Amino acid sequence: MKKAKNLALTLASIMLVGSLAACGGNNNAENNTAKNNAGNNAKSTNAPATEGDKTEPAEKVELSFWTLGSVNYEELAKEYTKEHPNVTIKIQNTGDQTAHHNNLTTALSANSGAPDIFQLEIGFMERFLGAQDKFYNLNDLGAKDIQANYLDWKWKQASSVDGSFQLGLPTDIGPTVVYYRTDLAEAAGLPSDPEGFGAAIDSWDKLATVAKTFKDKTGKYFSDLTDLTYNALRDQSPDEIYFSKADGKFIGDTNPQVKKAYDFTVKGIQEGWVSNMLLWSPEWGQGMTDGSFAVVMGPAWMAGYIKTNAPDSAGKWKIAQLPEGAGNWGGSFITLPKEGKHPKEAYDFIQWLVNKDNQLESFKAKGLMPSIPALYEDPAFVDFKDDFFGGQQIAVEFGKAANRVKPVYYGPLHDQTDTFFKNALKNVIEKKADPAKEWDEAVKQAKTLEERS
Repeated sequence: MKKAKNLALTLASIMLVGSLAACGGNNNAENNTAKNNAGNNAKSTNAPATEGDKTEPAEKVELSFWTLGSVNYEELAKEYTKEHPNVTIKIQNTGDQTAHHNNLTTALSANSGAPDIFQLEIGFMERFLGAQDKFYNLNDLGAKDIQANYLDWKWKQASSVDGSFQLGLPTDIGPTVVYYRTDLAEAAGLPSDPEGFGAAIDSWDKLATVAKTFKDKTGKYFSDLTDLTYNALRDQSPDEIYFSKADGKFIGDTNPQVKKAYDFTVKGIQEGWVSNMLLWSPEWGQGMTDGSFAVVMGPAWMAGYIKTNAPDSAGKWKIAQLPEGAGNWGGSFITLPKEGKHPKEAYDFIQWLVNKDNQLESFKAKGLMPSIPALYEDPAFVDFKDDFFGGQQIAVEFGKAANRVKPVYYGPLHDQTDTFFKNALKNVIEKKADPAKEWDEAVKQAKTLEERS
């Protein structure tokens, strides 16, 4: 019981550092959890250990580690160095993800000043996957031996297309779910329990029907934002979204899932059940408290944002699954810049840092959703209940969503291209612009961007 209360407190800080459109769908899940004790779980307890040769280095080794956002890696590093007295880990933490990644870019360009270990947010992955010569290939250090412990889609986010190069080891993830107001569901005659509500919207066609009926009965919006509505469908694209992973060519205009996402969002705008609020705006946060809309389609870490903005709505929210699949928004990886002089010692530490026991500790301490599917069946994870969400076992829902994500390629121009389509939808909802013309303009802008890049 005490553990559950502690988890409830820590999950309130579940806001993760990744909030870029590029991550807004980096996901997928085909999990293979076979090698649960092979490197990823060096001991059955949380005691620090490394795989293979446990002999400490004869010389003192100092490792620099740049971390990002609200993580518990400094505390874990202290645990590790207690059992590895010849290793010292100096941590530099920042909350500004743009500055964090730009500082590494500057250091790599100058061939000076990079840390031994770097926490890389998924939204910046493509930038650094294109600079593989600046990083150690973790496959050469033993990463293949622990790959099976992690969600397949998460692992692939940091892999070269052919899988021969592994840039980072997986940490947290942001699988997408449906947060919904039970009081508003009941007012519209909808089931308020997660199983019943989920069944009522388990296809996008059914969700559209429910959404229009909800709007007609209550006068309120069903979905909070155009952006999150679009993202939810966009991120269910098979393999690719806007660009081909084979040759990098723009395919957004021929990807049926992108058009489906666009047309579905336009339908919501025209039928009046998608609001015209903006992501991160004060009005959006206030709407969570006021009950201005019924659902938020967002990642696991969005739970913290809802709690922060709508504390008075505690007990009125629950979580269900998205129709037809899930996406991912957010999460990070631990990488080793090649400037570091102690790759073996650095790798021994990072494979311990992201093992099963420590990902559970990070979930309990900071609300970081684990990328190790074996944890989704662990009682310490499964039994967590959150009073804000009506005592629901929300970790179970996040685990279900994580297992529904499919691998998808984004490409280095994803963010800019995505903005073209988001702006098109913005023009439709704010200026009553013609959806077909806006689509054509977004496609034209994307193709021009591709030609100039």
